[in-house]
Amino acid sequence: MMPIVSAVLLLTINLGLLWLLMAAPVGRRTITLHRTLEVSPERLWSAFHPGGEEASWNPSILSSKPEKNRGGIEIAYSHPDRHGAPIRRIFKVEENVDRVRHSYESHARVIDDTALDISFWRNFEEYRAVSAASGGSTLILAQTDTYRGLAGYLLRYFMIRRELSSLTAWLESGRPKAGGLIEHPVTQICLALLSTLLLWPFFGLTAGGLTISIILTLVIVLHELGHMAAYRAFGHERVRMIFVPLLGGIAIGGRPYNSRFEVATCALMGAGMSAFLVPVVISVHEFSATRVFPSSLGEPALVFLLVLGAFNLLNLLPMYRFDGGKVLRQIFPTRSLLVAGSFGITLLMLWVGYRIGLSSTALIAALSVFTLMSLMGFSSVKPRESLDPMHPGERLMAGLGLYAAVAIHSYGLVYACDRLFG
Repeated sequence: MMPIVSAVLLLTINLGLLWLLMAAPVGRRTITLHRTLEVSPERLWSAFHPGGEEASWNPSILSSKPEKNRGGIEIAYSHPDRHGAPIRRIFKVEENVDRVRHSYESHARVIDDTALDISFWRNFEEYRAVSAASGGSTLILAQTDTYRGLAGYLLRYFMIRRELSSLTAWLESGRPKAGGLIEHPVTQICLALLSTLLLWPFFGLTAGGLTISIILTLVIVLHELGHMAAYRAFGHERVRMIFVPLLGGIAIGGRPYNSRFEVATCALMGAGMSAFLVPVVISVHEFSATRVFPSSLGEPALVFLLVLGAFNLLNLLPMYRFDGGKVLRQIFPTRSLLVAGSFGITLLMLWVGYRIGLSSTALIAALSVFTLMSLMGFSSVKPRESLDPMHPGERLMAGLGLYAAVAIHSYGLVYACDRLFG
């Protein structure tokens, strides 16, 4: 496969997947799951009801109690809010109980949330039902919401499945099922291997192509580890990484962001931590050229430096869902300053493209793609309270860090291209 064809095809696939997961107008959808269990309807409903007396089966719920002021049910979750306290939601529940027919059902909607703005829940509805069945009971859990992108829809589906799996395990063994298959380390290793194999054809079905694919997967892992280290530095007790084949990885913190400085730093540290490797890899290449290290390390070091620089520069592009865009939106409080900062980053990256020998046609095409992605609408989650603002010193620190990361990775990319293709 020709290099230009491979690049265009890979870019097209990634753009399509990104739009499908984050921006596709999925609309209002209902996810419904059923289970048939060998337990009486009364006992099942006492656990399955939103304010059920036996909530210990759900590891994500700490407590459930009536809320007197608004006549709802207040549920405290194990997931912390931005201050580290348990997230609390109040549900307005309407019940329909027929004890003669052993039929129970409820309709619930969220009327208050300590972490998210209530507008997030304006289209959300939950339906729970338990009815008698041959040898036991049948339960139904259905959630209705409006989705922008398949990612939110799939996340909700797996959350419902996990909830029902935990309930089933608790009824069968007395112990709830904690954790999920997607987050398991073995699953993530398998997804990383799958991504490596899927990327291989784009670099050529040769040993060299496989090497580049492996290096790219390693670079993605190092990038996400930088995000995870930043989360830990800001006090997140639990962090994890989800690998998405072809698209890369997602580092997930243990709680919502508390300040704009935290958002900027956590977004920047993916490329920032990787930037520390640039002088190390350059030193390996220089030492291999002087025979201090084996000469066979020289070319692999340059390829690693090329992939490291290209991947992290792409992530630092000033676009909405990219790390660069996240950092810039926190640093610059006004739209005019944001446009100016984005323009400066874009010019620097266009110069890097020109410096490594990209044609004017390729640069214009790349700029068109970046513009298209910037115009692509994405859904966002609004917190209940505004994030703590950045102080001038924090803005300066984050801004200098962003431009330093861009400069270091630009130098590494130019250094590698000059010696590989010059």
